[in-house]
Amino acid sequence: MIIIMAKYVIILFGIFIIFTGFLMLLKPEKARKILRKAASTNFINYTEITIRLIPATALILYSDLCKFPEAFKLFGWFMLATSLILYIVPRKLHHNYSMKSADILKPIYLRLISPFAFLLGGLIIYNTL
Repeated sequence: MIIIMAKYVIILFGIFIIFTGFLMLLKPEKARKILRKAASTNFINYTEITIRLIPATALILYSDLCKFPEAFKLFGWFMLATSLILYIVPRKLHHNYSMKSADILKPIYLRLISPFAFLLGGLIIYNTL
């Protein structure tokens, strides 16, 4: 049952990444606005980190059943480790990083990198099915 749930969490994660790509392509200013909110409050900070743990754990649990198990396992452990690190990084530092990233990622850059989100989301779904 847990493995089946992990599979669907990963598929939803892939869909989310693709949706994010469309947001970056079609509404880059909105994507920047969302990025600026990252870690802006304790609630947002710890909610986003905790939610990241769900697909990370699913990637690790389901990795042996996918087409490229090593890639999923590595990606899952990377997401898990960085999430745990973000729990101990001061929230203000995390927020400042998000703000600086939003300043660097001008709308044209978001549009240019959006195909990578489509590719990543598609690869996640393909590897799961």
